[in-house]
Amino acid sequence: MKLATLINSGVLIASVALTSGIANAQPATNNNYGSASVTTDAKNKPIKVTVNSNTLLSNSTTTSYLQPFNLVSLAYQGGLEQQGIPSAGTLIFERQNRSIIAEDLVKAAVRANKLPPQVLNDQNYLSAVKSEFTSLSRDFSN
Repeated sequence: MKLATLINSGVLIASVALTSGIANAQPATNNNYGSASVTTDAKNKPIKVTVNSNTLLSNSTTTSYLQPFNLVSLAYQGGLEQQGIPSAGTLIFERQNRSIIAEDLVKAAVRANKLPPQVLNDQNYLSAVKSEFTSLSRDFSN
């Protein structure tokens, strides 16, 4: 077994272990690739604090996106199978054969209520998902 394959396997196992709660992710609430927290004031009204925000312009409300890495991990773990996205090795195989592209993952996440529909127009987000998805499939092709 190549050392690179062993390292890639270890990284994959660690990332799957660390992101096991992604399948239970809440629907998006604030367009923020960083972190956000909600606390309350003395009158128990929500106070929103955002850190490292990448907020898009929006006419109605702000929306939170599942991070691109977490979306790809969710798909790999089978969290989008009900939306027609295969998991694990089949996902990687279909990515390498270009049967599934990053936009397919985003569309499936929208159908699963993991992402808001307007994310389909966010080219930065789509590009980040594409990068993560390509990175995952590249790790398994070595």
